[in-house]
Amino acid sequence: MAAATFFEQQHLARRNTRVMVVLFLLSVVAVVVAVDLVLAWTWIWGYGQIKAPANWDPSVAGAFALVPTKVYVWGTFATAGIILLVSAVNVVKLGAGGTAVAEMVGARRITPAARDALERRLLNVVEEMAIASGVRVPAVYVMDDERGINAFAAGYDVSNCVITVTRGTLETLSRDELQGVIGHEFSHILNGDMRLNIRMIGVLAGIVFISSIGEFVMRSTRGSRNGKGSGSLVLVGLALFIIGYVGLFFARLIKAAVSRQREFLADASSVQFTRNPEGIAGALDHIGRGTALVSNRYAEELAHMYFGQGIKVWMGGVFDTHPPLEERIRRVCPGFQRTAYLRRREAAVTAGAVEGEAVPGVASGFAGPAVSAADGRRIGDLGMAWGRSAGESAALVGSMDAAKVDYAARLLAQLPDSVREGVRESAGASATVVALLLAPRGEVLAQQLGAMESGGLARLAAGASALAPLVQRLGPAFRLTLLDLALPAVKLGSETDQRDLLQALEIAIHADRRVSLHEFVVLSLVRHQLAQKPGIEPAGRRKIVELRSEILLVLGTLARAGIRGEASGEQDRQWLAAMRAGMQAMGLDAEPGAKREFSVESVLPAFDALKTLAPLQKAIVVKGLFAAATVDRTICVSEAELMRLVGAVLDCPLPPLLESLDPTTLAE
Repeated sequence: MAAATFFEQQHLARRNTRVMVVLFLLSVVAVVVAVDLVLAWTWIWGYGQIKAPANWDPSVAGAFALVPTKVYVWGTFATAGIILLVSAVNVVKLGAGGTAVAEMVGARRITPAARDALERRLLNVVEEMAIASGVRVPAVYVMDDERGINAFAAGYDVSNCVITVTRGTLETLSRDELQGVIGHEFSHILNGDMRLNIRMIGVLAGIVFISSIGEFVMRSTRGSRNGKGSGSLVLVGLALFIIGYVGLFFARLIKAAVSRQREFLADASSVQFTRNPEGIAGALDHIGRGTALVSNRYAEELAHMYFGQGIKVWMGGVFDTHPPLEERIRRVCPGFQRTAYLRRREAAVTAGAVEGEAVPGVASGFAGPAVSAADGRRIGDLGMAWGRSAGESAALVGSMDAAKVDYAARLLAQLPDSVREGVRESAGASATVVALLLAPRGEVLAQQLGAMESGGLARLAAGASALAPLVQRLGPAFRLTLLDLALPAVKLGSETDQRDLLQALEIAIHADRRVSLHEFVVLSLVRHQLAQKPGIEPAGRRKIVELRSEILLVLGTLARAGIRGEASGEQDRQWLAAMRAGMQAMGLDAEPGAKREFSVESVLPAFDALKTLAPLQKAIVVKGLFAAATVDRTICVSEAELMRLVGAVLDCPLPPLLESLDPTTLAE
């Protein structure tokens, strides 16, 4: 059975969210009924016998029949209202996504400019994984007070997530082991687990709140002199405390069962990503010899999100949120031998090969320069044969493997030190993004820089101008990588800096009075990343038939980007062939119509509309876009990177598509 695609996983995660809501409502009903029974029993205890008629039925049913209806009504509304209100408040509180969760547990953000060796190593690993998967580089946090080995990923979408690790993870694990843990967390990002996990935190808070009320009632009666009254209150408090855990019992049971299966999938994905089963097995073995326990007060709420079992629970086999360590190790690395592994690990550490900053894959180099055509041009100029169908190409979204991780590591290794250092702080990162859109030389470059200076952006223009020669020599294969590396530092800049960046990009794009699709997509991606405000975006539910005109507009602009040659008739033929291939792949009938010019004002709303498609509908659109881009069964570097940029704008992360080639040898 084939593994589920990114879109199928997203669809499944949303279905699980609906199931969780149904189970939550059933738990609320169970808690409400239990509270009503406690209130009725309390009424009978205090007033029932006094108000009972002479001929009342002394049976249990008869006693509860004495309770006025308003006791049940008020109990139902009050209990349901409290649970729903507390859950809603906590869901809203976590509306900022992964950042809110990281801050809730008191984690500290590691800035891109961090100099601590262990933190720098962690950032490098996260950047490699992000570039290899096409995910925007997540914000990274560390829980400084936690000495156990643990980590979690949190967020509402793949473009705005965070990864948090404990201090013990940084200090204990080798680079390979750390990479195994981060690979595990990236699986949760790509499989759509994060949205469900965050909502579960907020939803369960309402059910737990009932038990908190019971605990408060019991504490408040201590030392009371009213013997009978205080005794009754203690019993009421105890009942509420137990009732709260009735709902939590079932919630934990469901959470544990779902979490355990997702952990197995994430472990297996980590091995696929790193091609190193001993990495994650070694990390799990460290937990077995140490601990994964988290002492933070929110450990219970986040138990299902952690890499390892973060809390101790009674009836561990039933309520453990994670499978047994031995079983996890056996599944990822059946032949794992602790003693032999530790011996090899110690030797590697002594030799400096494990703990050093050497990036995996650099020593072996790329596959070599691109093969030249007969006329001396390179494969990157002509386009490479693309052996995948449109459906197989769309299935690449959200995928990652060891070859792509190696490719990402080598990409990072070939960046000039000045560029690499520049993207780690806000000003340099903004200048790098602008440099991506500067003309190589001549009148257009002068117009771009002059317009920026006239607009009060002289400093940004100077920084971009200084970086432009370095950035442009890197070629198109590095564009999305540089953009992804720069975005975390850009987001940490002030609102003024971010506005200046967007203004500079618009100036650079419009200086020659024409906007290429590449320029437009870069601007759209930066806008999208900087415009996001705290809050939960509604899940996409729209269908292709509702967005036909928007889809054709995006498809048409992509078809124009793939046109080669100068003859007008040939350009029209290529555009029409690409449009027909894309429309056929999407199941859209009729002819595409006349070729239209695109503009930022027209295409930007179209991209925004396509984000609202349901996951499986979005998969069809991406399939159609690939069909148009590869209608000639070839794909060049500029087309491949453009597809990745379009995927980034649509929240459909595409990994490197031409990872077998050395990007420094490929031209547009």
